[in-house]
Amino acid sequence: MAKNLVIVESPAKAKTIKKFLGKNYEVIASNGHVRDLPKSQMGIDVENDFEPKYITIRGKGELLAALRKEVKKADKVYLATDPDREGEAISWHLSKALNLDGKNYKRITFNEITKNAVKNSLKEARDIDMNLVDAQQARRVLDRLVGYEISPVLWAKIKRGLSAGRVQSVALRLICDREDEVNNFIPQEYWTLEARVVPAGSKKSFVAKLNKTPSGKADIHSKEEMESVLNDLENENLQVKSVKRSERTKKAPLPFTTSTLQQEAAKKLNFATGKTMRIAQQLYEGVELKGRGSVGLITYLRTDSVRISEEANASAVSYISEKFGKQYVGEGTSKTASGRKIQDAHEAIRPTDISLSPVVVKEQLSRDQFRLYQLIYNRFLASRMASAKYESETLKLTAKGYEFGATSTKMIFEGFMAVYAVEDENDELKNLFKDINEDTVLSVSGWEDKQHFTQPPAHYTEGSLVKQLEELGIGRPSTYAPTISTILARRYIVKENRNLYVTELGEAVNQIMKKAFPVIVDTEFTANMESLLDNIEEGTIDWKTVVSNFYPDLDEAVKAANKELEHVKIEDEVSEEICEECGRNLVIKYGPHGKFLACPGFPECRFTKPYFEKIGVACPKCGKDIVLKKTKKGRKYYGCIDNPECDFMSWQKPSAIKCTKCGNVMLEKGNKLVCSNAECGYVCEKPQL
Repeated sequence: MAKNLVIVESPAKAKTIKKFLGKNYEVIASNGHVRDLPKSQMGIDVENDFEPKYITIRGKGELLAALRKEVKKADKVYLATDPDREGEAISWHLSKALNLDGKNYKRITFNEITKNAVKNSLKEARDIDMNLVDAQQARRVLDRLVGYEISPVLWAKIKRGLSAGRVQSVALRLICDREDEVNNFIPQEYWTLEARVVPAGSKKSFVAKLNKTPSGKADIHSKEEMESVLNDLENENLQVKSVKRSERTKKAPLPFTTSTLQQEAAKKLNFATGKTMRIAQQLYEGVELKGRGSVGLITYLRTDSVRISEEANASAVSYISEKFGKQYVGEGTSKTASGRKIQDAHEAIRPTDISLSPVVVKEQLSRDQFRLYQLIYNRFLASRMASAKYESETLKLTAKGYEFGATSTKMIFEGFMAVYAVEDENDELKNLFKDINEDTVLSVSGWEDKQHFTQPPAHYTEGSLVKQLEELGIGRPSTYAPTISTILARRYIVKENRNLYVTELGEAVNQIMKKAFPVIVDTEFTANMESLLDNIEEGTIDWKTVVSNFYPDLDEAVKAANKELEHVKIEDEVSEEICEECGRNLVIKYGPHGKFLACPGFPECRFTKPYFEKIGVACPKCGKDIVLKKTKKGRKYYGCIDNPECDFMSWQKPSAIKCTKCGNVMLEKGNKLVCSNAECGYVCEKPQL
């Protein structure tokens, strides 16, 4: 019998596939990439049409030798790496590293690791798609050019072995821009008014909110304005102007793409994007199920398509009809329009077998595997189900030209909500309006006025950053998690309570990138580059053309930056602090986590101590210096130099100017000063120096 060799990336995947194929098939893992560009040099021949120089990855020599032996024994070789650009590139690298040219070898792909999918892929074996390979080569070469050309500039400027990345630099800029928005945000005072309304003959009351004043919108900006409104409405009843009764629906959610899975896992499970992808990879490649061996539980995890195969849809419809009833079956998934290419060769992320419900497999999964599988399973099931239906009643109430509104909502059919709950609907008021008609007069049992201040935009979380990157067309499903992981690992940003904050190091890198390489950190340019990579995949443009058009501008920007940096020699700044061991004046140094004080006598004297930058403002609590500090994770804040004896701290920079209204510390926000006492709300212009 002929012997066939199937090469996949991971041992787990090999184990799952092995049981679907007969004794005639040997399945071996390459353990990911086997060739890459060298780390010690650029590895791209700029003078020779940007030809990349690939070498065997360190530690892969023995593995490749073993694979070559298996290739010699085999009559036919199948390269079964993942079904995307990177997987295609790994197959191509394997074909070169194993000298497969001239041998009987084919490429196979499957969107899910099931018996049918694997068997069908063998029937549809094909040649390696060089358009996909070239798209991946272009991404790798562009990223290498950016990293290896710009990193020395950062090194010269910030004195440490930092590095830049094509997509990471844009992600860092987005986070820095959001941080600036938050820091420069000036809160605006506003007030809301609610009436507690009691229908005649009812013991229950409901709340009606002020929507309009006689002059137009309900814009109330001060306590004085609110008092004027309350005086107008004193002892007034509310008359029903209109009652609108309607039925509304909430559509079932779309099945998961890579981006929406990362966002939802971050929101509902508090998973980092890297963790989500790692666990999803395990579920895709296969987990051990009692009596069934290794089973791939979900389809391929890197996709931006919401398409579902006819077979999977039919299975889901049958399952829903049997378990919930025919009325719960949906009409089908509606696709969202997109301005860019959708990788529709893939399906959305879904369970491979609808009969394997989370309850069935729970005992054989880890806690995190179970939670993510349950999320994917329920989302897919919900996407095939009918919309939820609600009865809604909306009241418009008036008094002396003021208009109030109240809404009552009652669910009449749960539909997909039976398996996938979304934000809870407010049904507190259901059935309260049944005896209320137009011209009904309602008494008011009390008024509730509240003071508010507008809130700054929220800091990015991993989930919201992924959403923003996707909306801007930056990166692709396979790049979101590594992009965020990289800038976290480099300590350009830190994560605290889910939020992403910029470190001092990140700010410094971003400022240099914006000044010297504005094109690289431009969101439109980066999104356009992704479109060009799609064009390479489609075969409409040559990958070296894209690289050759990109490189001259990059090279020119690097040369210009180096010229400017030549005469900006950064000497160590001498401080007033004295070395406790040898008496020299300590100098300010830069480390991976920012500034610190060190003895200039290094290496003879190795004394160091933390550096605190004084801002020239006295602590309002004890009168000592306020200094710039950082949390353990690297986020900047301002605190008293006498900490822990004095506990003063502020996220915004304090000013030496005191609030003229309440005497509290004023904080700098852009070109304004804002009182640190939120209840005061005093704002003034920052004095020009």
